[in-house]
Amino acid sequence: MSEQKHDQAVGTPSGTAAHRETENPFRASHMARARSAASRAAAVLRHIEGSGADEKRSEGTARAEILFKANHAARVAAQAIAVLSESQANPAADSRCARNAAAAASQAAQMGQLHDDSSELAAAASQAAVKAAQAAGAAAVAGALGENETLNAEADAAEKTAVAAAEAAGWIRPGERIQAVPTGTRSADVMAMMHF
Repeated sequence: MSEQKHDQAVGTPSGTAAHRETENPFRASHMARARSAASRAAAVLRHIEGSGADEKRSEGTARAEILFKANHAARVAAQAIAVLSESQANPAADSRCARNAAAAASQAAQMGQLHDDSSELAAAASQAAVKAAQAAGAAAVAGALGENETLNAEADAAEKTAVAAAEAAGWIRPGERIQAVPTGTRSADVMAMMHF
């Protein structure tokens, strides 16, 4: 299994990649949703990292474990963006990458909820993240092939709701540009799996 070191961060594509997005509305929708989910995951990670105390949180879960899982989730979301950016336009595959990013963001939100001792706003943000992941999953189902306008619209709306909930929880500041998380070492096998 060959491995490559990529410190590519979630960012705006340039040149040909940007052109491919604009000419394929489904790809543009999936990419925008995946980027948003990856930003949410990165924001939760930063929120957790910003808490300096090494203490135990709810249900005996150590902060170190919460931080580890949030870091992993943010990295997986970033890897989903990397795969999407590096591949040819394919609505079915693109929707699966967006689904993977949303699922990773949901895991990060669960860690944010634990970190915040399940405060009301953190719980609401975590629940919104789960709904965004479910909606992204529905848009990626085999029968839809990533091209069902209704399912994509529902996934887009759920993602916006998740962003608003993350802002309310204090994980994201409105209008803030979230610093990207590098993808780290990526194997070809893992990257291929991101499409499934």
